[in-house]
Amino acid sequence: MRKTILLVALVFSLFSCKEGSKESQRILPDSAGPINNVSIVIDNELWENTVGETIRDVLAAPIDGLNQEEPLFSINQIPPQVFSGFVKESRNTLKIEQGPADFKITKDVFARPQTMILISGKDVAEIKEQINTHQENIVKAFKESDIRKTQKDHKKALQDAQVIEKALGIEIAFPNTFRIATTIAKPEDKFFWIRRDIPTGYTNVLLYEVPLDALKKDDSLVSQVLKIRDSIGRKYIGGPVEGSYMATESMYAPHIYETIIDNKPTVEVKGLWIVKEGAIMSGPFITYFIEDKVNERYIVAEGFAFAPSVSKRDFMFELEAMIKSIEVK
Repeated sequence: MRKTILLVALVFSLFSCKEGSKESQRILPDSAGPINNVSIVIDNELWENTVGETIRDVLAAPIDGLNQEEPLFSINQIPPQVFSGFVKESRNTLKIEQGPADFKITKDVFARPQTMILISGKDVAEIKEQINTHQENIVKAFKESDIRKTQKDHKKALQDAQVIEKALGIEIAFPNTFRIATTIAKPEDKFFWIRRDIPTGYTNVLLYEVPLDALKKDDSLVSQVLKIRDSIGRKYIGGPVEGSYMATESMYAPHIYETIIDNKPTVEVKGLWIVKEGAIMSGPFITYFIEDKVNERYIVAEGFAFAPSVSKRDFMFELEAMIKSIEVK
């Protein structure tokens, strides 16, 4: 009798595990939507009052470091009654509801990959409080979602980067639409220029290393970073006129942050570049100093774009996604 009970329990357990496994591995459609885009599921009345204004202040805030005003995300409002079918497959969705105060981030609810954020409150004031309290987490969740999507797309057609990996001891994933520019540096310089031509100009990533003592973390950290990048521009990034070169635009105050890349402390600087000495060219840049204590150095990775008269947000985001794929070996 005891053996029979154990056998029944075992069969029931196995059956339950299989059912649970099927549920956890259920087939979901591919998510949809361009990068830097968020669907806002919210009642029309809330969207048109101060709740909508609060959402726009957070998700459509101007991006730091661009030479024109562009929003963090393009946003589109969806009334709850039409949030069904393929509309639910948006990769990034913010859902606003009236009810008990709550903030929740969920993944892969209706599609894969998908990031859905639910915010609720009993009234307008409480909903706005939830949005403002969690605004950094909201932006971070959607941005990380788009970074992962972009990096996944890059891996579908990777460019061979063995020469970079061998010289700098890092791995970086970038698509074959980019090329490693003809070397303008000596092998011992360990300097690389990755670039892609676009209809209105070009986008670029620079990779090199500097000693760990090149940055002294005091009040002049920004000036130290800019001094290094300007010296690199003068040495390697010549402009269209003889004697011209890329430098930092001194009329625009750069933005500096602390972040993490490859689990390593990283200094991030956003600003504008110009060409000095005889040419009118400019654009945004984003520079990362990745601390590599093991090898007593910083890996420096910079993305910059030249794309006059067009939006630069998505170009710069692609460069950021490339740089954040770096792994130090």
